[in-house]
Amino acid sequence: MEKLRILIPKGRIFDNISRLFEEAGFPISLADRTYRPLIGADWLDGKIMKPQNVGELLELGSHDAGFTGLDWIRESGAAVEEILDLGFDQVRIVAAIPAGREEGEMKKQRIVAATEYVNLAENWLKKSGYQFRILRTYGATEVFPPDDADMIIDNTASGQTLKDNGLRIIATLLESSTRFVASRAALADKEKKGRIEELAMLFKAVLDGRDRVLLEMNVAKNRFAELVSGLPAMRSPTVAPLYGDEGYAVKIAVKKSDIPDLIPRLKKLGAGDIVEYDLRKVVL
Repeated sequence: MEKLRILIPKGRIFDNISRLFEEAGFPISLADRTYRPLIGADWLDGKIMKPQNVGELLELGSHDAGFTGLDWIRESGAAVEEILDLGFDQVRIVAAIPAGREEGEMKKQRIVAATEYVNLAENWLKKSGYQFRILRTYGATEVFPPDDADMIIDNTASGQTLKDNGLRIIATLLESSTRFVASRAALADKEKKGRIEELAMLFKAVLDGRDRVLLEMNVAKNRFAELVSGLPAMRSPTVAPLYGDEGYAVKIAVKKSDIPDLIPRLKKLGAGDIVEYDLRKVVL
């Protein structure tokens, strides 16, 4: 079978993707100053590219699948298929202006908008009624106002960097996160589509595993029914009789966020010997 050609983004996204591959069972190694990582599966062929280029390269058909932010998919307008939202690197694409400026005042004049997102910016500025010139930037967009730009359109996670540079957010254009995407040509190939779906299943299992823990506990026979009725579970709990027929051992997989409230409640319902385990993968 022909290898599945995967585009892996460089920069801040790489670490999250590399960890995801490793936890899925395909460790990635990358020597300094190289763009061809070694992936622990002989049917995968990886290449490192900037996330801005991933969508268009997939559309061109030179690669089969890859990872990039929704922001760059929308910015490029690339015709690709989203397979899975990984939830990494969550950012908002926002419009921000100097804290002392007013939107109404700015709409009465021709403004300069600094941005890396030229297409997203142009569409939003037109819809919002601005007269504008776009100034293409290549990073550090927040430093342009007020001397070199009236507005910026940029990505932000918390908004703190914008505040630190005297800017305030006036609109959110898009909410973005890292997506696993595929070319339409690859999905038209039965074998490649199968491999892409296998990867997506493993990636989702890893993500679900990170979000959950396994709780194991013992309960006496006379408290069993009450305990089970109060259990959350993905499907139903795993139950086994204890040695000596003195009760039951119960296992459930639950969300980590439920643990602070759940463990005290289980104790009140009669659970004892409660043990919490981390999970590596959960296939729902």
